[in-house]
Amino acid sequence: MTSSRRTAMPPAVLAVATLLLSACAGAPDAEKKSAAASADYPVKAVSCGFTSTVESKPRRAVTMNQGATEVALALGVQDQLAGTAYLDDAVPEKWRKAYDSVDVLSKEYPDHETLLAAKPDFVYGSYASAFDKDAAGPQSELAELGIGSMTSLFGCGENKPSQDVSFESVWDEIAMVGDVFGVPDRAEKIEADQEATLKTLKTLKADGAGAGVDVFWFDSGDKTAFAGAGEGGPQLILDAVGATNVFADLKGGWADVSWEKVVKAEPDVIVVADAGWSTADDKIAFLKKDPVLSTLDAVEQDRFVVIPFSESTPGVRLVDGAQHVAEQLTSLDLG
Repeated sequence: MTSSRRTAMPPAVLAVATLLLSACAGAPDAEKKSAAASADYPVKAVSCGFTSTVESKPRRAVTMNQGATEVALALGVQDQLAGTAYLDDAVPEKWRKAYDSVDVLSKEYPDHETLLAAKPDFVYGSYASAFDKDAAGPQSELAELGIGSMTSLFGCGENKPSQDVSFESVWDEIAMVGDVFGVPDRAEKIEADQEATLKTLKTLKADGAGAGVDVFWFDSGDKTAFAGAGEGGPQLILDAVGATNVFADLKGGWADVSWEKVVKAEPDVIVVADAGWSTADDKIAFLKKDPVLSTLDAVEQDRFVVIPFSESTPGVRLVDGAQHVAEQLTSLDLG
């Protein structure tokens, strides 16, 4: 469970907490609660070989990339954000009001000066590229300015997971971010809710939602196909619904494959990621127009499953992606 993965409170901090609570024995309840809350810090955010020590609850955090932004929104800490940047697709309706309450610093990455103008006390990015010199700047330099930071556990290397990708490791990240923002209980609830959804999917799997179905996960590309491989979000989703990834033998979360291999795989269904930079409609039109790819049975029979790109990457919406894939597989005529 999440509680076992939360950042342990250092002994020194526990001692401080005890002293504070003792000193406040005769103080008003509000003061006691304030002392107890302050004892949860410092918190260490450890990812991608960098450790950031967060001394107090962030009040002006900035999220870079949709995945990081949506973790913050799912945790309900929008009032602790000074800004966001870089969406891949639409923020879901359930978080739209919260998202609209936060300033958008840039359509893509803000530069270092724009970021500093927001006076951030913490920066959370989905990918290492968020901390390039042309974006937020190196994490070490932000630390020198007193700004904490964190990269997603899955964003350290290009197109490769930084650790084994699993629903549990996704919850690890959410728990860490929950600790940083001072809302560990909300992180625990997200995990419990998502575990319940996955249990429901296991029932669907037993009923045949994805059983016996060979799937090609088409992310983007035209000269070659950028496909969901065997070690990332697409594989987790297909495993959850009981379907078979035709490129499960490839390393990493994503891989370039030739169209000849796609044709040879003869997938029953094609999952198409819908992103602002590569829409599902564009990809489906490409498949239908190509003289060879258009002859695939999945293309001829319109056996497409479409989900937002943000539901295909390791993050707070990955379980939503699994649920939506299962629902669409169930509705397809696979006879």
